[in-house]
Amino acid sequence: MNKVGIGSRVLNFLVDTILIFIITYLVNSVWVFYALYYHVYYLQFPYIFIIVQFVYYFFFESLFSRSPGKWLTYCKVVNSKKGKPSFLQFLVRSLTRLIPIDCFFIPFLDKPLHDYLSKTDVVEV
Repeated sequence: MNKVGIGSRVLNFLVDTILIFIITYLVNSVWVFYALYYHVYYLQFPYIFIIVQFVYYFFFESLFSRSPGKWLTYCKVVNSKKGKPSFLQFLVRSLTRLIPIDCFFIPFLDKPLHDYLSKTDVVEV
């Protein structure tokens, strides 16, 4: 199993971010409807985006070890022993993705912060 390159990771990120944005837009539309007609608390778009991003990555990666972006590029998430990561590793990975400067750690750690803290890697299938 070879580690994926930066090009695959960028493509994964773009595909997943576009899908997260579409899901967030749909959830926000429904939320605005409920906020107007049922007087529930209005949640702003950025907060919904953060929630959807966490749920999206945690759901797909914990069930399938890959997100739709990783399916497209034939990649998957593995632990240090090249097996399926644990529940806690997926949780740490998904929570760490919420840090806005996650990708800026690549030059220093040779991988994104969410991979470093969760002790996981993304490899080719």
